Amino acid sequence: MPVTRISPDGLQPNTPYHHVAVATGSRHIHVSGQIARLADGSPVAPGDLAGQVAQTLRNTGRALAGVDASFDDVVRLTFYVTEWAPEKIGPFMAGIESVVEELGLPWPLPPASLIGVDHLFEPDVLVELEATAIVQ
Repeated sequence: MPVTRISPDGLQPNTPYHHVAVATGSRHIHVSGQIARLADGSPVAPGDLAGQVAQTLRNTGRALAGVDASFDDVVRLTFYVTEWAPEKIGPFMAGIESVVEELGLPWPLPPASLIGVDHLFEPDVLVELEATAIVQ
């Protein structure tokens, strides 16, 4: 496996992600921001943060599979969430947890950032996810 994830002593404990990923490989994969849309472009889970988080992860998994990669190869996730507030962490995490087994997500997750933004490119989009992976 080209990716090793760790959380060294002295960093914030009990996070749902590892703090560090070390990767070796020759192919760098950068997945553009995925949103909660089906293949035909129709929205998924309007107004439902948990549902949109789950769908963005599904779409990211499809993008990775399209280049013979998986979440096991991911070294970085960046989530953008509209109008972020601390009370949204419950629905946000529920969306992730709802697809951990379905998608084979590593747990804890690879290093991740959650960035609050005013809005994304369409008004119904609550979350967007970018991923970086490295494979042999």
